[in-house]
Amino acid sequence: MQIDVFTLIPHAFAWITEQRPVAAVLGDELELRLVNYRDYTPLRAGQVDDEPYGGGAGMVLRVDVVAAALAAVYGPEPGRRVIAFTLGGRQLDQRLVEELAAEPALTLLSSRFEGFDERVLEHLATDRVSIGPYVLSGGELLAMVVLDAVARRLPGALGSEESGLEESFSAELEGGVEYPHYTRPAEFRGWHVPEVLLSGNHGRIAEWRRTQSRARSSA
Repeated sequence: MQIDVFTLIPHAFAWITEQRPVAAVLGDELELRLVNYRDYTPLRAGQVDDEPYGGGAGMVLRVDVVAAALAAVYGPEPGRRVIAFTLGGRQLDQRLVEELAAEPALTLLSSRFEGFDERVLEHLATDRVSIGPYVLSGGELLAMVVLDAVARRLPGALGSEESGLEESFSAELEGGVEYPHYTRPAEFRGWHVPEVLLSGNHGRIAEWRRTQSRARSSA
């Protein structure tokens, strides 16, 4: 799978490329390319944004800059899904993650501060995506969230293929939230691990986990 991230600060992605799951699939199941808008801007002195028409604070990423960057990388047509991160977009959930992970290639467009010129969303992006009803200073964190969520669905990302089967929002848990986990010690400060988990009875454990998952999901 190929994922291209268009950004003003490509160095922000250095950390995530060194961590699982991205690091585990990078160069094998995943090709990641970081594209700096400034490298392709048609404007002087590396300009990429401008003041909004009608007044107001903040700067807006220009449509001609985004179009120039896309054209430089893909030519007239990207031929893939181009995702712009913006409030009011489709809410990121596991269903969308699975949908994106099935694509052969994705392009993620991130902006800064006041966001994109609306014409980017209307004419250059195929999808608008949000990760929640709150404001961030840029789309880089959003792109990393999508990158991590999609990468962990690729073969070899989690070490064990079973790791991604029974987890939150999976079919095995009926789309619900994952059950509680415990590890050693079995008792700490009077806080005990549920006895069923120490029983060795895998049938009882499986039923306990399903019950806990349903309870958490309905809360």
